[in-house]
Amino acid sequence: MSEQGGTPRPLVAAAFASGGGTNLQALLDHRPPEPAFRIGLLITDRDGIGALERARRAGVPTRIIPTKGRPEAEVAAETLAALDEHGVEVVFLAGYLKLIPSSVVARYRRRILNIHPALLPSFGGKGMWGHHVHDAVIASGARLSGPTVHFVDEEYDRGTILAQWPVPVLPGDTPDTLAARVLQVEHRLYPLAADHLCRSVASGREPGPLALPGEAFALTPELPDSGLNP
Repeated sequence: MSEQGGTPRPLVAAAFASGGGTNLQALLDHRPPEPAFRIGLLITDRDGIGALERARRAGVPTRIIPTKGRPEAEVAAETLAALDEHGVEVVFLAGYLKLIPSSVVARYRRRILNIHPALLPSFGGKGMWGHHVHDAVIASGARLSGPTVHFVDEEYDRGTILAQWPVPVLPGDTPDTLAARVLQVEHRLYPLAADHLCRSVASGREPGPLALPGEAFALTPELPDSGLNP
């Protein structure tokens, strides 16, 4: 991140998505006075998804890189070429369901984030996405859930945790009601974590755990809509 007139230049970020892209939208809508990143590319593994339309409305270039039935080395080469073409410096996974090729992880080590809709290391791993996660949380009897932002490595959901925001599991919750409550918090947490990573990278330091705003710990299960104080 270079400086012009004392103002840091935002890092160029790529978002990866496989679905509707609500976390992508949260990143696109995040506009602090001194932005630490800008979304400069969307990569998807499939056509016809909501994330593509969100990116196009925002004027963000898109690239569809299919993965099914292709060798990892071929997917990796195409992915790295797209990232290089757009000058990408950091990567944010926003509902991307495929494992990132190992050579891409190596190139962007400690510069790729993912957001997962449960408190890792519980309820993570291959196949644990979307309603599968919330089904498992409710079936376990857990009283807390919430999103985790973590660094991406060569395994699903195993990278170092950067931030977590606890969300209560309320009596009578269904996977859908819990998912909605966690998603509200995902949209707040992910931009904060992305800023934290980018400011650390720009200053040449290793990012430590993200300190959350105070309301992250003001849990009020009596509020049925969000489970959080406003």
